Amino acid sequence: MKDKFDNQAYLALDIGYGVRCAAQHKPNKVALGEGARSLNYGDLAKRINRVSNGVRNIAGLVKGDRVALIAPNCIEYPELAIGIAQAGLIVVTLNPKLTSTEIKYICDDCDASMIFVHPSARPQIDLSQLPNVKELVVIGDNYEEWLTQSSADYQIGHLAETDIFALVYTAGTTGKPKGVMLSHRSRVLTFLGMASEYGCYTPDDRTLAVAPLFHGAGFSFAIAALFFGGYCEISPKFEAASTLKKLKELDITNVFMVPTHFQAIFDLPAKQLADLKSNRIKTIISNASALPQALKKKVVGYFGPGILHETYGSTEAGIVCNLRPADQLRKERCVGLGFACTETKVLTKEGLPVQPGEVGELYSRSPYLFSGYWGNTLSVNAMLDGWFSAGDLARLDDEGFVYLIDRKMDMIISGGVNIYPREIEEVLYDHPAIADAAIIGVPDQYWGESVKAYVVLGDNHSVDTEDLNSYCREVLAGYKTPKSFEFVAALPRNATGKVLKRELRNL
Repeated sequence: MKDKFDNQAYLALDIGYGVRCAAQHKPNKVALGEGARSLNYGDLAKRINRVSNGVRNIAGLVKGDRVALIAPNCIEYPELAIGIAQAGLIVVTLNPKLTSTEIKYICDDCDASMIFVHPSARPQIDLSQLPNVKELVVIGDNYEEWLTQSSADYQIGHLAETDIFALVYTAGTTGKPKGVMLSHRSRVLTFLGMASEYGCYTPDDRTLAVAPLFHGAGFSFAIAALFFGGYCEISPKFEAASTLKKLKELDITNVFMVPTHFQAIFDLPAKQLADLKSNRIKTIISNASALPQALKKKVVGYFGPGILHETYGSTEAGIVCNLRPADQLRKERCVGLGFACTETKVLTKEGLPVQPGEVGELYSRSPYLFSGYWGNTLSVNAMLDGWFSAGDLARLDDEGFVYLIDRKMDMIISGGVNIYPREIEEVLYDHPAIADAAIIGVPDQYWGESVKAYVVLGDNHSVDTEDLNSYCREVLAGYKTPKSFEFVAALPRNATGKVLKRELRNL
């Protein structure tokens, strides 16, 4: 006997599920905005369905095929990413600032069959060098026409929650970029963990997306808003005054930013900061690199207590630790405790648990872990019985809080002694004339390696190397004090604000 229910596939652990639910219950509610442009949930769901149907029926792609998405933040980004994934395909999110050579490497590595590209990145696409690409669609050009050729109806798919929905290529600090495979399950559980930890993902919340959506963290913090039926305002790029204005005028309740964003905000004149202050914001999440304590105090002082979360994680592991608002100023230079449903441990090089204060390698285990590297067998050193290490060194205090010491690969060994660049960088950050700093090890004929500092001075500030040397020696042991200082206009950073130390080493 045929049942009376429609034969719709139910899969809560797919990234498009929340949008479909919101479209069914509140189709007229506004889901997305980008300046004067907006989409309600009903229209967003239809556009997602058109993308999903189009990549299968027009382009002729099949489950598991890879589709590259090369675009800055724009209102079309969520519908494309979700639509591609809803079709059972794998979306490959690429930085639109990559060169033709870099794009070719990634598209060849994952054997991409199709590309969606923003006009700003179209010049970097040379189809003659991409023979496996069957179709190219340009957002804002032939994209809308392409959409209308497909049905807006939801088609029952054949997704499993463990299916890969995205490939996110890492920066390649240890060689060529590697494609990190992320499953529907890992991302949806990440959304649920975020809702639990941050308390800002409900249908009534309003998210501002300023971090790049092509990056794993930026994507998750934005798409989670849609998964729970909230509102997300997309910012094409970060600009300090504009961001504060949006926070205030759009009644934003939560935002994810990186330390360089906060630094730019507090470089604004005091009157402008006062005029643009929002009283609605209830959650701010900082990630990508450590938030210097002096800058953190400014964030808490300006936005208020009980708001700031400092989160640590990686593309592979997802969110690992969270320093919650109550501990922000109590636990200096700390990344907190394990994130929701996350186990952490710090081990010596012999594989034994560290004692409080002892430095070891940080491992985590959670349902947010990646599914492996595209085309590569996972390194035994990186994954062991479900435990993953991103290569970060850490210590624990007596309460079990985690303190990042440094990247294992960034550690300097001088005269047989371990030196951690982050400790020195924190000292330099506290100098009133310094806006930014980075420490690397450079070859030294006698010591093996010596400490070198790259320093960015603040506006209208000056200081010489002799003064900096004296300043460092007041708080650091002699062997930790930089042997050389180089003043630069800016440090090389990736799209999420992390300093690219490999580029400093190549200078």
